[in-house]
Amino acid sequence: MARRKINPADGQAAIEAFIAGDATEIATAVRFALEEIAHTNPGNSVELRVPPFGATQCIEGPDHRRGTPANVVELKPESFIDLVTGELSWQELRQAGLISASGNRAESLSELFPLKISDL
Repeated sequence: MARRKINPADGQAAIEAFIAGDATEIATAVRFALEEIAHTNPGNSVELRVPPFGATQCIEGPDHRRGTPANVVELKPESFIDLVTGELSWQELRQAGLISASGNRAESLSELFPLKISDL
């Protein structure tokens, strides 16, 4: 199970601040959402990248250990938060070219959104 660094209340507050138009907490919002995804979907078969703020591995399946992962999803921070909150769907972001997804397991991430923040 992934170790949490961000207090869930602080993470949720950062996401809410971003939704309200305050981009100063976007790094915390992104990192919290990445932690939540790793916590609720443990595994190492897909790497989810949101540069410059972070990346995580998730989804059960074949582990990735060295080199470039076979299954990679990458988004800009703003697009990632829009996906996490349900403001935009995976399909809408894909059609707009705002998600880079490679590998046969990458599309499995689409089922995780909008993200349901677990009760801790």
